[in-house]
Amino acid sequence: MTYTNINGYKIPDLTLPPQSEGELNRWGRARLNYLREQKKALHMHMMTQCQLWPHLLETQETAAARLDLLITQMAAAQDLTEELKARDQMAWLGRMNNIRASAEELIYQEVIYS
Repeated sequence: MTYTNINGYKIPDLTLPPQSEGELNRWGRARLNYLREQKKALHMHMMTQCQLWPHLLETQETAAARLDLLITQMAAAQDLTEELKARDQMAWLGRMNNIRASAEELIYQEVIYS
């Protein structure tokens, strides 16, 4: 370990390892809030080991991919087609909003709060 002498005090030269770049979306922020409020020890451990940011980025990628997959599968299971969209847009929109809300709730339970 190296030290820098400042006014007679030896201060260690501490640096953090390089972190991956990226911004948090709603899923990453939700996971961060969950860890801060509910899993304080895990949050502190991940922060001190420089694992928090990569974990949050991975979580948000997983959540986004899972959301797209769930919406596609649920829409196919409920027979939401482009024909219905062209014929009755409001019915299609209402059913699609229900699917999206259900898929988001599953994401929170399976990815964010686990």
